[in-house]
Amino acid sequence: MTKSTEVSVPVIYHKVSLKRNILNASGLYLLIAVPFIYVAIFNYFPIYGVLMAFKRFSPRDGIWGSPWVGFYNFMRFFSSPNFLTVIRNTLVLSFYALIAGFPFPLLLALCVNHSLMKRFKKVTQSVTFAPFFLSAVLLVTLVTQVLGMRTGGVNVILQALGLPEINFMGSAALFPHVYVWSGIWQVTGYSAIIYISSLAAVDPTMHEAAIIDGCGLWQRIWHIDIPTIKPIIIILLILSIGGVLGGNFEKAYIMQNPLNITASEIIPTYVYKVGLGVGADGGGGSRPDYSFGTAIGLFQNVVGVLLTLSVNKIARLLSGESMF
Repeated sequence: MTKSTEVSVPVIYHKVSLKRNILNASGLYLLIAVPFIYVAIFNYFPIYGVLMAFKRFSPRDGIWGSPWVGFYNFMRFFSSPNFLTVIRNTLVLSFYALIAGFPFPLLLALCVNHSLMKRFKKVTQSVTFAPFFLSAVLLVTLVTQVLGMRTGGVNVILQALGLPEINFMGSAALFPHVYVWSGIWQVTGYSAIIYISSLAAVDPTMHEAAIIDGCGLWQRIWHIDIPTIKPIIIILLILSIGGVLGGNFEKAYIMQNPLNITASEIIPTYVYKVGLGVGADGGGGSRPDYSFGTAIGLFQNVVGVLLTLSVNKIARLLSGESMF
């Protein structure tokens, strides 16, 4: 009787060096390097310029050579006669836009999601998304053509009805309404895309079971759709609140004029003016004051981060959902 023997073949593991791995996947590493380089140049390297907020910056001496002044520039901003006006205008416009505009993308997404006509869905999405591609200049020009004095469409109608004209673009009291509602019209379709994508992930069998149980449309929206996209709603709300001290600089600056300046001067426009010396006071006069503008911008960003962290923690405590 022959006894079979098993021959074991040794397995040889080739040790590949890190350098060879990188060379073998050089195309992929190059593809990844592009966004890293972009972020490093345009997002991280400019942080070096934050030092100007704590110095009396002089282009001749450079950032390191300029004298250190500590929190002097921040104190100048807090004691500036424009401080309360700028902060108030920024908060009013931001919270007005947040409260008035936040529900519209959600409502649009729900309407599109539950529409039974596919063609209507496509047309609605295209029509509401199109204004997002308008630049700030075109948007303000369009708003001026509609609301302008004498030749504006609204005032032409008021004249035909025998009613007095309304100076929409030159009224400080009406500026927040024009600014906010024109923005809502522009970004509602774009903002609804996230909600529409989230609603597409809702299990259709849940709606079918709810219909069999006799639930109406509003009941299904409240008990199925809203809970499903609740995390997305909370994340977008947190991000929106974190930017309350920001604003649309281009739009606000273009819409500004001497008649509405008391309501249209916000932090970004004020930083632009005092930083580059194009008209606003604040200690800089008509000369560029880079340190003062940097200090205001840093204050804005720090408050935005603190608001984001605070709202994120509150949302986690109240609903169990948060961004991080």
